[in-house]
Amino acid sequence: MFNEEDLRSVKTRKEFLDLAVKSGANVQKAVQRQSYEDELSSLQEELVKLQKWIFEEGLRVAVVFEGRDAAGKGGAIKRFMEHLNPRLSRIVALSKPTQLEAGQWYFRRYIKELPNRGEMVFFDRSWYNRAVVEPVMGFCDKQQYDQFMVQVPEFEHMLYEDGVKVIKFWFSISKEEQVKRFASRLGNPLKEWKYSPVDQQGQALWDTYTKYKELMFSRTHTPYGPWVIVRTNDKRNARLESIRYVLSQFDYPEKSEDNVRTLPDPNVVSRYFRKIQQIDT
Repeated sequence: MFNEEDLRSVKTRKEFLDLAVKSGANVQKAVQRQSYEDELSSLQEELVKLQKWIFEEGLRVAVVFEGRDAAGKGGAIKRFMEHLNPRLSRIVALSKPTQLEAGQWYFRRYIKELPNRGEMVFFDRSWYNRAVVEPVMGFCDKQQYDQFMVQVPEFEHMLYEDGVKVIKFWFSISKEEQVKRFASRLGNPLKEWKYSPVDQQGQALWDTYTKYKELMFSRTHTPYGPWVIVRTNDKRNARLESIRYVLSQFDYPEKSEDNVRTLPDPNVVSRYFRKIQQIDT
């Protein structure tokens, strides 16, 4: 874009910006990208402080990421984990149950993955597969679904009573944005693996997903285990604000109050309630 002579000719930031505009560069996009990176870095520093405190206090923290396909769950988890100590944090992304696991109590395979003392665990999908994906795709029968919906609030209440802090995110994406992201995956050899037959049916079964999603919210949104809705059409905002939400849940030492905003934007992150205006309905 610039040659050596161009760069030697500028002396100030304004001259450089003028040169960039003259050459046809998208300056605004570059500035926005840098602003995002700076903000993300500051929030990740706060996460490192939080992780240290969680370890010292012996707390157990589980962060659940749910949402439709391509909503940005994996990308957000990557930013959460990027600079954390891997000995004190981990990602859980379970594949479909084995034949042995299919014959066990449904929650057993997840119980084994819950955080130990001083640990943070990020669930890339969770036991809530049975609340939405499984009934929609026919991976469980009605009896299994009904039993799960009765048991899950009790299961989470036991975790609450035992001191496990569970944060439940629902990453909300519009139908139109999902289509764009599916197309992007198919056009990128590095992301094609993310696109599966289940994804193909996601658009066709959109309304059925919505039905089960709403049933899940109405029956599993509790004072001790609330659902937190994150609008994810803008992936960068979703990542920043979901990190802020987690930080806002803890009063750890050296928490930044002035230099880094740790309270989430309510226009992006909010607790579920029936009259909330959702984008994935």
